[in-house]
Amino acid sequence: MIYLATESGLVVCEGEGELREVRRGLKGKRVTSVIAREGVILAGTWDGVFRSDDDGENWREASAGLGHRHIRWLAYHPDQSNLVFAGTEPAAIFFSQDGGNSWNECREVADLRNQHGWFLPYSSEAGCVRGFAFSGSRGYAAVEVGGVLCSDDNGASWRLVDGSDGNPSLDRPPEPLVYPDLHSIQIHPSSPDLVDAPTGGGFYRSTDGGRVWKLLYDCCCRAAWTDPADSAHIILGPADDVDSIGRIEETRDGGQSWNLATEGLTVPWQRTMVERFAQISSELFAVLSNGELLVTQLSAMEWRRIMPGVENVNAITAMI
Repeated sequence: MIYLATESGLVVCEGEGELREVRRGLKGKRVTSVIAREGVILAGTWDGVFRSDDDGENWREASAGLGHRHIRWLAYHPDQSNLVFAGTEPAAIFFSQDGGNSWNECREVADLRNQHGWFLPYSSEAGCVRGFAFSGSRGYAAVEVGGVLCSDDNGASWRLVDGSDGNPSLDRPPEPLVYPDLHSIQIHPSSPDLVDAPTGGGFYRSTDGGRVWKLLYDCCCRAAWTDPADSAHIILGPADDVDSIGRIEETRDGGQSWNLATEGLTVPWQRTMVERFAQISSELFAVLSNGELLVTQLSAMEWRRIMPGVENVNAITAMI
C-alpha cells in the first residue's frame, strides 16, 4: 500500500508500476506529510496529526501536546517502533513515544529559534522544521531558514551542528558552513557522519557529522536521493532559483560532474522543481512543486508521470 499526502486529503493506493487509487480520507485537510508503519498511518496537516489504524478507512486526531499544529514533516525513528518526530511551522520539534498519541516538545529548538531569529521568506512564522534523518542514536533535522540540528540521544535533545551557526542570513556563508536555508536532510547508511543537505543555496555534503560542509552543486535544491549502496551516486533536483528552470540531474563521482537524468521528461520546467524524492522498493518517486508525481525504475532511469487524477501531492510513503 502506498499513501499520498495532498492539499485536499490523503489518498490510499495499491499496485506496482502503475498505482491504483483505493480510497481517500481526511477530506478537506491540507496534508503535508505521511508516514506508515506496522499497520498505523500518521498524517501531518496544517491542523495537527491524524492517525488511522485501519489503512485509512477511519481517522482520529492524534495531536495531544502539540504546541504548534502546522506540521511540516513527520518521521519515525528507524529502530524504535513507537518513537515519532514532528517538525512544525514555526520551527519546533515534537516527539511521541506512543506512536503519535501524545507529544512532547524539545524546548531547546524554540530557544535556538528565538535566539537566532529564524524566519520564512514566504510566511510570517519563525522558520520551520522540514526534514529528519536518523541512524542509530544519531539524528539530524533540517530547519528553513535556520540550519542543521543534530541529536545524539535518539532525538531527546537537539543542538546546532558545528558547521551550522544558526544565522539565517541568506548571504552565502563561507565553507565550511552550510547554507542556512535547509529543505531536507539525509544520512547515508554507510556512516552516521555522512550527511547530505539540499538547500536554497546549493547541495552540500558533510563527511564528519556536520562539522565541515562542502558545496557539491551551486543551485537551488530541495530534494536529493543518494544510492544506499554507493554514496558517490546521487540524484538531485536542482533549479536556477525557487521553482525556476527545474530539472533532474545525476552524479556518479560524488558531485565532481553532473549530467541530466531526465529520460521521459521535457525539461527544464520553467516554474517547477523537485520537492521530494522517495525510494519505494526498486522505484524512485519524485514529488514536484506543482503537485505532480513522477516515478522511475532505478535500474532504467526513465521517468513517467503517474496518478494524474490526484492533484497537489505533497509527499509519498509506503507501509513498512
